[in-house]
Amino acid sequence: MTYETISLFRDIAQTRSFSQGAALNGIGQSAASQQVQDLERTLGILLIDRSRRPLVVTRAGQLYAEFCRDALRRKQEFEAALSQLKQQVEGTVKVAAIYSVGLTEVAQIEREFAERRPEARIEIQYLRPEKVYDAVLQDEADIGLLSYPEQSREIRVIQWRREEMVVAASPYHPLAGRGPIRASDLQGLEFVSFDDELPIRRDIDRFLREQGVSVIRKVHFDNLQMMKEAVAHRVGVAILPARVMLDEMAQGRLVAIPMEGAELYRPLGIIHRRKKQFTTVAQAFLDMLCEKPSAEYTPA
Repeated sequence: MTYETISLFRDIAQTRSFSQGAALNGIGQSAASQQVQDLERTLGILLIDRSRRPLVVTRAGQLYAEFCRDALRRKQEFEAALSQLKQQVEGTVKVAAIYSVGLTEVAQIEREFAERRPEARIEIQYLRPEKVYDAVLQDEADIGLLSYPEQSREIRVIQWRREEMVVAASPYHPLAGRGPIRASDLQGLEFVSFDDELPIRRDIDRFLREQGVSVIRKVHFDNLQMMKEAVAHRVGVAILPARVMLDEMAQGRLVAIPMEGAELYRPLGIIHRRKKQFTTVAQAFLDMLCEKPSAEYTPA
């Protein structure tokens, strides 16, 4: 049982399709089917009922899919923690960031900070939102970067940026060539969603309710990368921050479709513990971030 098999089964269970699960993992449908059969023989129980369309995940399969999601999430956390240990040096500013902020921002931030403070280092942890708060509160991180930040008696929030959210679609989707659309154009479409517990999911659900729009939720994920892959493989459309799609748009794998009259933004913020005593390096890093103007991306 490898992480590749675990990832494959999670995606097959989510999409209820061998072909879509295989595509998300870069293998052929027959290979995916064979891996699941081998897994069922190893476990001694049926995980997927293939006699129905779409496929039906059995109760045992649901239990195993939950295990897969937990195992892959723990793997991400382990790799982030291990990376942190490897990078420990004096004069380091510790940052906890959600995955999407880290992937889109950190390379540029590190270059700019290195020019200002060549003796310093930035140590990044990529975490789920609730873990970012925990890292800041437990002094495992000097600052946190995340979306939909919430202030509290112990946490201070500095508003950083608003990112316009747009409809993400495959270039082959019927909406792709239409230019700006209305929210009502999403009515009845197959949709790739965020997990229920994430603030961005609640914000998008609120927006759709206000617009009187109902969608068919095909799959849901807890991170943007998996959502982008699902959209690129034509599982459905999604509403995503346009800024995080720049690489996929440049590669021709995704298109960003603006919505006319929509006021839908993902707020990004910097958080830190209110009584935090910053080192000189950490304070310099925070000051640099606060100097940068709030940026918004509007697709062409």
